[in-house]
Amino acid sequence: MQNMAINSDRLWSSLMEMAQIGATEKGGVNRQALTELDGQGRDLFVRWCEEAGCAIRVDTVGNIYARRPGKNDSLAPVMTGSHLDTQPTGGKWDGVFGVLSGLEVVRTLNDLNIETERPVEVTVWTNEEGCRFAPAMMGSGVAIGKFDLDEVYGLTDADGKTFRDELEAIGYLGSDPATVGEVAAFFEVHIEQGPILEDEDKTIGIVQGAQGQRWFDVTLIGQEAHAGPTPMKTRRDALVGAAEIVAAVNRIGLEFQSGACATVGQFDVSPNSRNTIPGHVAFSVDLRHPDDDRLSAMTAALEKACEAAASGRGLELDCQEIWYQPPIVFNPDCVAAVQGGAEAAGLEAMKIVSGAGHDACHISTLAPTGMIFVPCKDGISHNEVESATQDHCAAGCNVLLHAMVDRANAVGG
Repeated sequence: MQNMAINSDRLWSSLMEMAQIGATEKGGVNRQALTELDGQGRDLFVRWCEEAGCAIRVDTVGNIYARRPGKNDSLAPVMTGSHLDTQPTGGKWDGVFGVLSGLEVVRTLNDLNIETERPVEVTVWTNEEGCRFAPAMMGSGVAIGKFDLDEVYGLTDADGKTFRDELEAIGYLGSDPATVGEVAAFFEVHIEQGPILEDEDKTIGIVQGAQGQRWFDVTLIGQEAHAGPTPMKTRRDALVGAAEIVAAVNRIGLEFQSGACATVGQFDVSPNSRNTIPGHVAFSVDLRHPDDDRLSAMTAALEKACEAAASGRGLELDCQEIWYQPPIVFNPDCVAAVQGGAEAAGLEAMKIVSGAGHDACHISTLAPTGMIFVPCKDGISHNEVESATQDHCAAGCNVLLHAMVDRANAVGG
């Protein structure tokens, strides 16, 4: 067991083949959730899993589960997985690396004729990115009971297409209940999406937990008016009020260090005309912190800034929190299994906290969970230039292999 190792070339080949589905001219991937391309990526994954001898099931929110039986198939499985959907200008590794690493673990166990005590399952969680249908981590959220399935079905994209119709259109409106049953352990391997591992010259991040997150939709309504005849002092300019809030969001991120992040990522201005004062502005706010009390204080600071900007310019304000993910602390046994996997593979490792949300954060509320990070070049992700090396991907997958076998053979207690 100590000398177990995955097939690095096979893993890399699978990553590169999947990256052709939705490939962009700049070397990235656009494979957004529930598009035809997402369906093609899912089809390829399912075919590979069936070729590896896995049984496939799909639940009512489209999550895919590929199961390799254990010696005692009645035992709760050890699971791993991530997502196949991408950002509109995404990279080749975000999410898909975790999915195909799970497949490579199954293939390696087959190659080595290793039969684990517990079953092993590889999952594809639906709509992790949340860019086409918000919020993010939707499939795992439904599976843990955080999101209502019927409400999710009714969500629409920018073109008015519903989640349920699009899921059915790609052939992944499954029949199994969208619930996570008993799970012995869940692991997710992922690129870091930040620069820490690269800066510290470490190959493996032993993830201790994840930052808490709060997402908001903010709307300001003023009054449209002609840009020439309307005096500055009488204007109710929704964009100026929004600009004040955007600046405040950045200040909040800086003032609540260490670990705080604050971002405005989406922005919509109406009527968006050169010579008309904007009367309606809508935008998103993303607040993150590893400490829940500090995250709450950031929220209070945002609300205060929004109220000040709106009242100061005579604007109507609507600030709605649409998603909350508390800070996560991962299971000590799973963290120890990751550390043991790094040691068994002889890899340089360090403890780290995830700055991004992952499906593992949802699953951790119901099952023992751990995560593994590998470096990505310059810490860049959600970008077509996102990049990771074959050696680093193989290293992360090897740690996953050891951690999963450790937990899949732990049946005592």
